Amino acid sequence: MCLGVPGQVVRTWQADGTRMAEVDFGGVTKEVCLAYVPDVVIGDWTIVHVGFALSKLDEQAARETLALFATIAALEAEFGESDPTRAPDPPTHEGAR
Repeated sequence: MCLGVPGQVVRTWQADGTRMAEVDFGGVTKEVCLAYVPDVVIGDWTIVHVGFALSKLDEQAARETLALFATIAALEAEFGESDPTRAPDPPTHEGAR
């Protein structure tokens, strides 16, 4: 499964002819390539996957997604390994070679 995470662009620059940005993910900043979203500017929200901004996102959608991620994290903390929605581990075959 791939996960794109929304973040807000706080700084941009050129590196070897490629637009780059510093993107804030709720207090954690990462360097991101803007090659696929040339119209993104400082203050914009974008979906980022493995260091690449993939699309521009409006602020409301970004904040709703971040709130959903926080809810998921809270559920994981609450249920831990006994999460009833988690698929069971596959059976092991002890003694098999």
